[in-house]
Amino acid sequence: MNSIFNFFSPRDKKFQPYFEKDIKNLVAIAESLLLTVSTKDEDREQHFRETERLEQNGDDISHAIFLELGKNFITPFDREDIYALVSSIDDIADFIYATSLNIELYKVNTFSTAVVQLAELIVEMCKDLEIAILELRNFTNTKIIADICVRINKGESRADHLSNTAIALLFDSETDAIELIKQKEILQTLEMATDKCDDVANVLESILIKNA
Repeated sequence: MNSIFNFFSPRDKKFQPYFEKDIKNLVAIAESLLLTVSTKDEDREQHFRETERLEQNGDDISHAIFLELGKNFITPFDREDIYALVSSIDDIADFIYATSLNIELYKVNTFSTAVVQLAELIVEMCKDLEIAILELRNFTNTKIIADICVRINKGESRADHLSNTAIALLFDSETDAIELIKQKEILQTLEMATDKCDDVANVLESILIKNA
């Protein structure tokens, strides 16, 4: 007999569309941040405003999902996993937005290779998470989700290395203490976003285990 998850998943017309909308919005936020750190100064304000708009949009989607949790007795998988999944996606968006906000507030105009690489890595990880969450629609190929979770974990480890190496280089070469603090905070906030990507992967692994 199929698991309860597989029994109810085809009938889920409430939550899965929200999950997909939420993760697509997250990919857009990540791409907006990458544009912020890799385009000309005059375009940066536009990308910041877009990141801000998308972060608010993500908050609205999260709120809608939590309202559905309160109204529906039957859910596609455990309620606590739904809450953890949505909250973790929201956390990624928050750290991406915090990075963008720091760039705006601190008036940072130059970015190290590590900052751009971390932003690229976040986009890559968010796109992987999108593939995994789309796979929850039918839950027919769990290996796709499992493989992505492994990739996300490796990506988080790579982000740790990039961030730690870049911060060490800052302390070794940056003579302006204020600039050092600005760049260090941006690197750490980017790295935290990758940590939250790993949190989403952990929730997905929990869903796989419970519904195998």
